[in-house]
Amino acid sequence: MSGIVPAVGLSDHVVPDLIAAFTARSLTIGTAESLTGGLLAAVLTEAPGSSAVFRGGLVVYATDLKHRLAGVDAALLARCGPVDPHVAVELARGARLRCAADIGVGLTGVAGPDPQNGVPVGTWYCAVLGPADREQLRRGLPTASATRAEVRSAAVTAAVELLANIAATDS
Repeated sequence: MSGIVPAVGLSDHVVPDLIAAFTARSLTIGTAESLTGGLLAAVLTEAPGSSAVFRGGLVVYATDLKHRLAGVDAALLARCGPVDPHVAVELARGARLRCAADIGVGLTGVAGPDPQNGVPVGTWYCAVLGPADREQLRRGLPTASATRAEVRSAAVTAAVELLANIAATDS
């Protein structure tokens, strides 16, 4: 496989193997992406057969769309801001619900070049909400020297790794 997958630092076999594992288990994925702007959806759909697994995704770059489209609680957004682990979990929940998927993925963060509302560049959260509401969360640490592409790639890689954990453990 060529294209976008190697560009984010994933081996060519990782996503096709993930898609095959989810297909074998009849599990589907929905995404709600802010920080990554649809990059995770692009990576997942790069693999042949992804239409059996990937239901769809929301790109909710603007804070108000996190509430309107993904269903993130407006009070949570007002209290914590858009870059928060609880927001990532709510994005994952919204993706799962809105896309009628078994698994929801939520990504939010600051890619830079400047901090956002006091949140440093390189801060990101990825939440995956699996069957039976099992939640996995990964966080990126602030990195002033990281480029936008590096921050976004790290978040997408984390999402794929968390999805692979589900594929390996759920049947």
